[in-house]
Amino acid sequence: MTTITPIPSPPTLPLLGNVAQIDPVAQRTSFSELAAKYGEVYRLHFPGNRSLVVACTHRMVDELCDEKRFTKIPKGALAEIRNGVHDGLFTVGRTGRRELGYRPPSVDAGVRLYKFFLSYPGAWFGPLSIRGMFDEMHDIAAQMALKFARYGPDEPIPASDDFTRLALDTLALCSMGFRFNSFYTKELHPMIEAMAGFLVGSGKRPRRILPSVFYRAEDAEYWQDIETLRKTAREVLEARKNKPNDRKDLLNSMLNSVDPKTGKRMSDSSIIDNLITFLVAGHETTSGTLSFAFYRLLKTPDAYRKAQKEVDEVVGKGPITIDHLSKLPYITAVLRETLRLDSPIPLFTVTSNEDQLLAGKYPVNKDEQCAIFLTSAHLDPAVWGDDALEFKPERMLDEEFNKLPKNAWKPFGNGARACIGRPFAMQEAILAMAMLLQNFNFVMHDPNYNLAVKQTLTIKPDNFYMRAIIRDGLSPTQLEHRLAGSGMVNDMAKLTIEDPSSSSNGKKGKKMTVLYGSNSGTCESLAQRLASEAAGHGYSVDTVDCLDAANGTLPKNQPVVIITASYEGEPPDNAALFCSWLNGSKDEKMLEGVDYAVFGVGHHDWAQTFHRIPKLVDNKLEQLGATRISDIGLSDAGSTDTFTDFETWEDNVFWPAMKKKYGTADASSQETPSAGLSVEVTTPRTSTLRQDVTEAFVVDTRKLTAEGEPLKKHIEIALPTGQTYRSGDYLAVLPINPKAIVQRAMRRFQLAWDAHITIAGDSKTPLPTNTSLPAQSIFSAYVELGQPATKRNILTIAETAKREETQAALKKYAEQNYADVVEKRISILDLLEEFPEIELPLGLFLSMLPPMRVRQYSISSSPLWNSSHVTLTFSVHEAPSKSGHGTHLGVASSYLDSLEPGDKLHVAVRPSHAAFHLPQDPENTPVICIAAGTGISPFRGFIQERAEMISAGRKLAPALLLFGCRAPGRDDLYADELAAWEKVGAVTVHRAYSRVEGETKYAQDLLVAHRDEVLPLWNQNARLYICGSRAVGEGVKEEAIKLRLEHGEKTGVDTTEEEARGWWEGLRNVRYATDVFD
Repeated sequence: MTTITPIPSPPTLPLLGNVAQIDPVAQRTSFSELAAKYGEVYRLHFPGNRSLVVACTHRMVDELCDEKRFTKIPKGALAEIRNGVHDGLFTVGRTGRRELGYRPPSVDAGVRLYKFFLSYPGAWFGPLSIRGMFDEMHDIAAQMALKFARYGPDEPIPASDDFTRLALDTLALCSMGFRFNSFYTKELHPMIEAMAGFLVGSGKRPRRILPSVFYRAEDAEYWQDIETLRKTAREVLEARKNKPNDRKDLLNSMLNSVDPKTGKRMSDSSIIDNLITFLVAGHETTSGTLSFAFYRLLKTPDAYRKAQKEVDEVVGKGPITIDHLSKLPYITAVLRETLRLDSPIPLFTVTSNEDQLLAGKYPVNKDEQCAIFLTSAHLDPAVWGDDALEFKPERMLDEEFNKLPKNAWKPFGNGARACIGRPFAMQEAILAMAMLLQNFNFVMHDPNYNLAVKQTLTIKPDNFYMRAIIRDGLSPTQLEHRLAGSGMVNDMAKLTIEDPSSSSNGKKGKKMTVLYGSNSGTCESLAQRLASEAAGHGYSVDTVDCLDAANGTLPKNQPVVIITASYEGEPPDNAALFCSWLNGSKDEKMLEGVDYAVFGVGHHDWAQTFHRIPKLVDNKLEQLGATRISDIGLSDAGSTDTFTDFETWEDNVFWPAMKKKYGTADASSQETPSAGLSVEVTTPRTSTLRQDVTEAFVVDTRKLTAEGEPLKKHIEIALPTGQTYRSGDYLAVLPINPKAIVQRAMRRFQLAWDAHITIAGDSKTPLPTNTSLPAQSIFSAYVELGQPATKRNILTIAETAKREETQAALKKYAEQNYADVVEKRISILDLLEEFPEIELPLGLFLSMLPPMRVRQYSISSSPLWNSSHVTLTFSVHEAPSKSGHGTHLGVASSYLDSLEPGDKLHVAVRPSHAAFHLPQDPENTPVICIAAGTGISPFRGFIQERAEMISAGRKLAPALLLFGCRAPGRDDLYADELAAWEKVGAVTVHRAYSRVEGETKYAQDLLVAHRDEVLPLWNQNARLYICGSRAVGEGVKEEAIKLRLEHGEKTGVDTTEEEARGWWEGLRNVRYATDVFD
């Protein structure tokens, strides 16, 4: 007996239905959030008694692709596009025009038109025709490559804009012999702007809820855009008719082909319809695909390396030919995988032919629209596995691709009305990718960029910029010769840049390059500091850049200094491509002539991968033939001061080794730092903002702990427009120094409260230069005033002291008592207050301070609760200063504590490790979370998300939270919320209380205390998550190892402690994930 199950639907508003739940500028995000909440299918209701059934899994999509049950009929935005293209190929309805001969109403006119373009003599979309377009495709792709080259390696490239130019110019040239020349003009052709306006307008019109009188201005602009489109297409058509030629392009196919049944040709109006149709459909989708593909490659270094390696092996250094394209299976797989994750058209609709059941239980009405939502369906773990969210081109290589279930991959639509231009688009995209990867190395302009999507009728990355660095040491002119196939250029076989010059653009000193890998900004700051000091040692630094900028190319005959961090054994975001290149290189002579030194930063919390990346870089460079200048320098950010460790390495290891190798000046000849910065104090007011984060605002704050307990707070923040997040992600916050320490600095330098300063001089300083800013702004937002003084800082201050006893006291701090400086966090400002007679120039003071860095907090909310808001859960750090100077305040926590509703702050969403998110299959995968204190943050988001899913009718696998607190009712964070979520079945909570006698004391102890619940879930393939201090992480590890050993004893399997520890480490980021902090 069939059980009818109503399709779940979000709550509706009177008259409006679900309109308010779909963000008009981020529709894909809205549909995705509803899919995450409601599961495989849901129904939306709209004004006018309209509804839409949204299919989100493969099994639902597979049924909707049955053309006997469901038919594609242009509706919604596609119906609005008919205003401009009438009965073009993708918008013609069942009846359509009769220009291709008589047909009964039951015949789909769109299918006949589709067959016309494919089958008639000289068909433009046939394989031979597409192959014949290669030269013109190459022409436009070469224009783009030369633009990238001539702009230079530092110029940010707006990827979506330039790929739009590529796709539009290629399509126009190949289809109608028309050149927009988009790469040669700053302003785009009027038709292009009209097309964009037309698409946006067509997307908005179906969502209108007010009478048309309210949209007069929009309508006037909309119809003007349509007139511009049709006028341009008409001019192209008339020009061809007046001067016929024998080009085998789309325009001539439409002009000259005859319907064999009627003997009629296409009318001029129909030709105009289809010229516009192909320009609209073809350029938007291809440009979006290429933009997403480069984003995905730059975020996946191993895939980037494999794609570039394939091009190098197949094409080499010569010009690309048509025959090369079929020999690039990995590039093809990259594009297929991109289309899976980022289908440019994320949703298309079909109409139900009759009343029927989906999946044998969900009722769908006759003539009801049903949406195939590819963004969710292409992530279905039933098809793609638990790693469905990851970019893995290997799954799209031909053998695996051909094994995919029917209708599992649908970016080109379905059936008889699927995309006719697929071969054209794929040839164009493969050529463009091959040409760019052959001739450039690409890096993210902003390594912290997270994918933001701009949606019209299609989607593209929003504000995605990359930089293009010419490979093989070519100049733009030499690249032009290579692209034209006019002969080999220089020695193309070498991967390193020959640079015998010892001077730099007339600057004094030997050339030196400084490269960094940095997420938080510390290593970048060290790199800038080294570059600033280099002149004093006889060196000129022209290049200070991220490591990815040197992917595949390292300069010779000059020292190369690499400063990089290691994050859980992985490279920083802006060093991943470089590290992948090194790892994949085998030629032991490849880097002969490269001289290098490495300084690395890591954290002892990640004992198994401590300093893995700097050590890997140091060793691989030597293995590939490079010469080490000095021993590697290493710093533990978890136990020592990195800036002091770096200066110690510089002074005792690096610069002495440089002098020995190159004979350049030593530090005694170095100019004092005060020569680098000059400061002018003024009074006019101005303002400035940091650019690495975006403005958000506070919605709400509240205390979470009882009086007398260490203060923990909750803050709700409205995200900047366009930023999205997943539960488990981080929010990076750019803090402001506490007001008290800023006032101390102002007093110490005798600055009026409204004083402004203008910084000039050293171009390598991270401070804003050549602009007047309030002194309070500089002290508050740009420098770390509380950073412990380094030994070099202290010795520099000592040199400015006039009294010998002061000099002696400061030197004692720098030598015998330096451990106290680090342990008590004695800052430069503390020392200046301790020795008030010292007259330190303000410029020297600022040059000593590291720049303000962002702090990351785990997000404690779920986007299913509110996709545009996040919450943070944080402890406020406030204690007497060990230095004896006032109170020590945590910079970020005190800043967040000071904020009130309505206050502005600067933030950016940062993704957490891929493993630190809820399972893709929540119905079948249990969850175990272990946390203490504010470590509950990400798990509040997890549980909130599960509660939202359950409220939508989904039945989830069990979840268990093991939570460590001090005492009931004191710091039992979110107790009421957790009780409510426990009641609906979102979680089971067990608590440990460290201050209550007779109770389980710590979160890790709960693992054993509740083993009867934990072990069955673990055996059901549960995912385990740990968040808290390092003690919590280590405690959970030890208890898990004990349980493993006990299990071995009970089952008779002889397991050693070493084997148990290896078992635990092998499960990291597979069965369990950690987020620990000091």
